[in-house]
Parts: sequence; structure tokens; C-alpha cells
Amino acid sequence: MVLQIWLLLVALTSFTFGINPGVKVTLTQKGLEYGREIGIAAIQRKLNTIKLPDVSDSQRVKLIGTVSYSFTNMQLTNVGLPQSAVSPMPGAGVQLSIGNAYMSLNGNWTVKYLTVIKDSGSFDLNVNGLSITTTIAISSDETGRPTVSGTNCAASVGSVSIKFHGGASWLYNLFSSFIEKALRSALQEKICPLITDAISDVNPSLKTLNVLAKVDEFAEIEYSMTSSPVISASSVDLSLKGEFYNIGMHQEPPFTPAVFSMPSQSNNMLNIGLSSFTANSAGFVYYTAGALSLYITDDMISASSPIRLNTQTFGAFIPQIAQSFPGLMVKLLVKAVKPPVITFESDNAMIQATGTVTAYAIQTDGTLSPLFVLNMDGSVSAQVSVSGTMVAGSVTLNKMDLTLGTSYFGDFQVKSIDRIFQAVLKVVIIPMLNAQLAKGYPLPTIGKMTLVNTQLQIMKDYVLIGTDVQFAADDSSGTNHIDDYVLIGTDVPFAGDYSSRTNHIDV
Repeated sequence: MVLQIWLLLVALTSFTFGINPGVKVTLTQKGLEYGREIGIAAIQRKLNTIKLPDVSDSQRVKLIGTVSYSFTNMQLTNVGLPQSAVSPMPGAGVQLSIGNAYMSLNGNWTVKYLTVIKDSGSFDLNVNGLSITTTIAISSDETGRPTVSGTNCAASVGSVSIKFHGGASWLYNLFSSFIEKALRSALQEKICPLITDAISDVNPSLKTLNVLAKVDEFAEIEYSMTSSPVISASSVDLSLKGEFYNIGMHQEPPFTPAVFSMPSQSNNMLNIGLSSFTANSAGFVYYTAGALSLYITDDMISASSPIRLNTQTFGAFIPQIAQSFPGLMVKLLVKAVKPPVITFESDNAMIQATGTVTAYAIQTDGTLSPLFVLNMDGSVSAQVSVSGTMVAGSVTLNKMDLTLGTSYFGDFQVKSIDRIFQAVLKVVIIPMLNAQLAKGYPLPTIGKMTLVNTQLQIMKDYVLIGTDVQFAADDSSGTNHIDDYVLIGTDVPFAGDYSSRTNHIDV
């Protein structure tokens, strides 16, 4: 599973929309190295499944005649992959190279000659200098989701060393050339299909990519690719759509993503750039859905507050209200009149909002009588953070300007009631907004991915997230793959030490 998860990182898709991305993801060389480490352990397990078929042959031997050979019950006992490297290949994919690998096998041999003479025994075989190279090619399926495949796989065996047990020693040399030709060929034929299978096994897991991630009852965010991965000598750069949509209705906003570039940073495994377009598309979606409106009543204000939402409070500044509607409670409707505008500058995020505040007197029968409408322009500073695999935030009020839009009781000085609305904004609206922002919005994720050592910086026009990643073990098969972390670069022993065995022949 960990090999699959790593390949998900580098193999999103070559599906092309031809638009600028809202989100960029860079998999650095450090990320590739992390993938190489956990991937090698998974390949090592895959190679341990090699099953060699029984091999039989015969040849003419001087003074003896025809000698028939059979090698049966061959079992792999040990695999080591001590050297490996991974490197991006511009225009092709990611190349994985394994060098100086080794394997050990054991099995049984039998020989028959002079018609009636039979001999048999067992053997131990060590294969050294095994090298494997393959390219992980990246493409997309009919849904725009990624698929990967192994191409250009090549495997070669350096040397074969065999130790026989039982039988006559003069027969050993008869096996040497046969072993080299037959078993070397059999191993080489088995290795690449297993490597290709290991890569293809990733494709079902690619379906776990949150290409379309639900946010809440109003919104979802799309992380499909806008272009093919750009592969450089040290990284894989992915361009994602990064756009919020109303659930079930993908309406494009009246603005498009601007070009932005991320700095080259190699300290993290992943660098994620979230553009102001992504944030503003969220604002457009919530505005379109009618979610940027809020009724505020007196019971939403702390009982200890001296400010109450009733006609008596407003009547102190606008006497006609108290005279026309004595002893009634007041309800406020705060509503955006256009989508908010989010801007990112160096170390600063700001949200500009334009809306109206309509005050109503609540009649005893529940009907609402309008009192006045105020125009509101405000701005808040935003603090952005990462929580788990979510990007979250909070805001603090910068300023709020109120002007009179409509009054049903003649003109009045808006400044006189400004303190009431400042208090309502601070004790009701800002806390409710922060509670929503704290829930977070999903980042592009794959599998059971966890972000660690995460750093966030607000840049001009985008937010830069640098992070390392970890993946949870997959126990669905009953096997705990946490062991991948301790198997890296080592062999997997199934038998004891072969150093004391005799009758050694290098082939």
C-alpha cells in the first residue's frame, strides 16, 4: 500500500483543461527520496513472491552419454535491494533504478544417466549483481483521474553462485553452465512482470484522490488537473484546478485564475500553493448559495452585555422608533450584496466585504416591520493555518464603515448607532465566522496521508504551505506495513547463514 500511496504523489494525471491552476503542488527531490524508501520495501515484498517453474533439460557428456537434469521445488529464501535511486525524467515519468540487488533460492535437483543410474540432492543458489530499471509512466482515464503503468523495464543478473548438497562431486560442473543459462533466464523473465504488476496495483488506489471534495452543505472543491505534470530534474510540479463550486452546480465565477509562481524550496517533501483565486471562488460560491446572510436576535448576545436589540435601545438615538414600536424586540439581517474579496500580500491576508444591515421591529404576531437599512463596508485581517489535512483560518476586525441606505423614520446620524453594530459584529458575527473557518477546508490529499512539520507563509497572491508527509499503515490485508520502514535497504531472510556450506561453484 505504501508504494501505491507514493505513486499517487507523483502520478496525478496528464489530463488537460488548458487554464491556469488555482492550486499548485510540487513534489521535491526530498519527497521522491521518501517515496523511494517506502517503495523499495513494497517492491521487495513483491519480489519475494517469485515462483520459478521446474526446469528440465539434457545434454551429451563425454564417456557417459546423455545426462538428464531436473531442478524442482525452487523457493526464494532471501531478497536484498541495498541500492536504489529515483529520478524524474522530463516528458516520460519517473525512473526507478535498483542496483547490486541479490537473491537466494533453494530447491532439489535430480540427474539420470547411463539409463539406470539416478542421483539427487538439494541446492542453494545465490544471485548477485541484479539490476532493475523501470519507468513509471503517467496518464489519465476517461474520468480525468490518474493511471500509472510500468514501461521500459529491464532486469539483468550479474552472477550466480550455487552450492550443491548430495550426489557425486564430479557432477557439479555439469550443472554450472545449465544453471547460469536456465535460472538466470528464468529469473530475468519473472522480475519485470512483477515490477509492472506492482505499479499497476496502484490504479485502484488512485480513485481515493479527493478530486472533488465536499466541504459542507453548500460547497465542494475540485482538485482535478489543469495540465500535465511538469517534470524537471529535481521535482514533479502539478497544476490543480483548485476551485470551489456550489454542490451539484458548477457555475464559473466572473474571474479567472492569475498566473503565480512558487519559489524553489527543497527542505520539504511537498510544497502547496493556494492562490487567491481559490479563496475568492469560495467567497463567490457561498455568496451565490445565499450563505452570506445572517439574522441576529437579542438572544444571540450575551446576557451580561449592556447592549440589547430592542426598540428602546435604538429609540435612544432615533426617538421615532421607540414611539412607533414601544417595547418590541429588534431583529437584524446582515447580508452581503456581492462576493467578498480576498487578497494575499506578503505576510498579510485581508477580506473586504460589502453588505447591508436591515433592522426590523418584531411585532407581537411575529411579523417584521422595517426600521432602516444601512450600507456596510468592512475589512478583516485573516490568519491562515493548517490543521491535519485541512486549511483553516480566523479573522479579526480591521474596520467597518456604515452609511444610511434607507430610513423609514427620516434621516438620522448613523454614527450615533455605530457602537451598537460594532459590538454586534465583534460578539456575534466574528465569532460565528471564526467557528466556521476553524472547521477547515480540505487540501488535496491521497490515501491515509498525514502532514507533518508543516509551515505556512502568506505570499503575494497565494499561500505557500511547505510540509513533509507520512502515511498510515494499511492493515486491510492483515499485514502491518509499518515494517516497511525497517526493511528499507535490507534483505528479508527466510533461511540461515549460507557461509558454512560446501561444494561452492561460481557461475
